[in-house]
Amino acid sequence: MFVNNFILKVFENRVKAIERLRKRPDEMQEAIFLSLIRSGEQTEYGKKYNFRKIRNIEDFRNNVPVSDYSVLQPYIYRMRSGENNVLWNTPVRWFAKSSGTTANKSKYIPISYECLRNCHFSGSKDVTLQYLINNPDSKLLLGKSLTLGGSRKIDELNSKVKTGDLSAILIHNSPWYAELARTPSKKISLIPDFDEKTNAIARNSSSQNVISFAGVPSWNLVLMNRILEYTGKKHLMELWPNLEVFFHGGVAFGPYIEQFKRIIPSEKMCYMETYNASEGFFAFQDSPTDDSMLLLADNSIFFEFMPVSEIGKPSPKTCSITEVKTGVNYAMIISTNAGLWRYLIGDTVKFTSLYPHKIKITGRTAHYINVFGEELIVGNAEEALRRTCSETGAIVSEYTVAPIFMNETSNGAHEWLIEFDTLPPNIDDFANILDQFLCEVNSDYEAKRFHNITLSRLKLTVLPADTFIKWMESKGKLGGQNKIPRLYNSREYADQLLRIINTREKM
Repeated sequence: MFVNNFILKVFENRVKAIERLRKRPDEMQEAIFLSLIRSGEQTEYGKKYNFRKIRNIEDFRNNVPVSDYSVLQPYIYRMRSGENNVLWNTPVRWFAKSSGTTANKSKYIPISYECLRNCHFSGSKDVTLQYLINNPDSKLLLGKSLTLGGSRKIDELNSKVKTGDLSAILIHNSPWYAELARTPSKKISLIPDFDEKTNAIARNSSSQNVISFAGVPSWNLVLMNRILEYTGKKHLMELWPNLEVFFHGGVAFGPYIEQFKRIIPSEKMCYMETYNASEGFFAFQDSPTDDSMLLLADNSIFFEFMPVSEIGKPSPKTCSITEVKTGVNYAMIISTNAGLWRYLIGDTVKFTSLYPHKIKITGRTAHYINVFGEELIVGNAEEALRRTCSETGAIVSEYTVAPIFMNETSNGAHEWLIEFDTLPPNIDDFANILDQFLCEVNSDYEAKRFHNITLSRLKLTVLPADTFIKWMESKGKLGGQNKIPRLYNSREYADQLLRIINTREKM
């Protein structure tokens, strides 16, 4: 198609750069590292850790500690007050408000002009270019892209600084020509109330020629079902016959794929995963036949990877991109052009290949269950659930897992709280099969389940429809990049969900 060829020709240099990225990510990472260090030399943080004398990655590791948000928070607080040269050498005027999960305390992630331009927006452009390369006959550029913005409005903290969730910030700062290709309008996208926003989108976007949509699968599924309800259509292809791709990210897509196939019954529909967090645009799926993602090693971020066994150690070992291995579970550490230095982002990943360096997100450093030594991570849970649904014909809408603690009369166990879109024929069989697959994908879980010595078979609790939505709504966490925690080492979230059920039953 002419328009696709024209765009690829215009951005020919970037297309070639993406190809070099696959072959020489180490060279690109070294150049980014040195550029970041030189930019940070005159900041308060750079002076404290003597950036001026850092010449290589080993110096960086020895001089600068790995930090989480609690460590950097005092510096970020001052930046939010309008101070300059604290963590970054140019004024930072935007902060993405993000909890990452359903935690009550919000994080404020600094987003500099450089971060917007050379990381977030450049990453989005790369995704578009790669999609056109993979689909030369695509009509992507001939219609509208539906974007579901976040649920938080833009707030002015003071005369210099504004905050909002990432999607709101990106929409607010997007170039004028992006408005021509997007639906709904910027005004509707930035409506803070989730219900009001989705209703407005249903009214205003259902008549548009929507070719693609983008965002978090869970919230987009809510939106699409509301659009179908509003229009009276059975599926989205009746409404948007040219619909061809969903650019998704934020949560694992596996639990939602069957629901999307039900409302988009088209074999030509494409699904392309992206890894775009408040802190930066990290990776994207570059092949329709490989669900791992190409790490953007030239997108202004310096990456380090910490084996999860090192988490919590006073001087944890980290690996650069030249030192990583496939199949190892790493916590990801980033240094960015907004002043996050050796920042433990909270995500865990595994490399599926090297040269090109491709990754899969395996979970969160805080979201796992290891109460009994079973070391269950999100990747295990997702795979076991996928296999179980495939065998039983069930479709899961949402789920979370919590421990059942040992007492004087019983062993421990895991409680799976699941909201089904399609129920399995037999709930007890579903639980047995899921427990069996968990043993297959996690040898530690299998060992603890052996003869019920430590763990009994999992408990399955079926939740009524919309329980998770009501739970998130009660926390003011509808929409945006808010995520439902899949695994947690305490019963905090599980007990909150059960209270919602009990309250509804008593009404």
